[in-house]
Amino acid sequence: MIATYSRDGRVGRITISRPERRNALNHEALDELHDGVRRTVEDGVRVLVLTGAADHFCSGADLKELEDLAFTRALRAMLDDLAALPIPTVAAISGACMGLGMQLALSCDLRLATSEARFAVPVAKLGLMVDHWTVQRLALLAGHSTARWMVMTARPLTAERAYEVGLVHELVPVAAGGPGASVLAAADELAAQIATLAPLTLAGTKLGLDLLERDAAEIDPEGDYLEAFTAAWGSDDLVEGRRAFGERRPAEFEGR
Repeated sequence: MIATYSRDGRVGRITISRPERRNALNHEALDELHDGVRRTVEDGVRVLVLTGAADHFCSGADLKELEDLAFTRALRAMLDDLAALPIPTVAAISGACMGLGMQLALSCDLRLATSEARFAVPVAKLGLMVDHWTVQRLALLAGHSTARWMVMTARPLTAERAYEVGLVHELVPVAAGGPGASVLAAADELAAQIATLAPLTLAGTKLGLDLLERDAAEIDPEGDYLEAFTAAWGSDDLVEGRRAFGERRPAEFEGR
């Protein structure tokens, strides 16, 4: 398998492993990656870490096998499901994060990277286009100026610059195990900490942040966010959180 799913307690992980192509995705890998996203929902994990093997995140789509629009449609369906997961998602990035790799990173909530990572949307070198969601998401996360620079020049962005503009949340020093192992260790540590937090709060807040990407006319003030808000304020987890605070101990949240 190229994209494999694993679980460690409350944290799920999807690893892309196609080192001979710097983890570029073909049809098979894309299907496996989508299966991993679905498995995340079925398993009920609280956080998902997405990473690549052999010191690269994902160098994009494998153009040697990309021959029709079927791949593009399958990609859009997978990215939609990844972005819509009701749990926090963390991209652990080293090496190449380009094209489709950028789309994967943009679909995640949090992005950690090592200093040698490079980010690019080089579609203008190939005569391709990314969908509007990708352009919009990039502009929202990194700023319109950076989005224009990346798409219109096709030049890579350094990890340091990505951190400066807000695309990357944390730069991870490279340890003895190499870039991939270093960023994965940091992502696992972060994911384990997030997994101890209140699931209803995280899911509801993620929903509220995602609403910022919609047109104001499309947002129902009495809709899903209000439902999530009400559920959190009426939850057993709120009772547990208050009790734990009073007793000066870590809370044990159950997501209900």
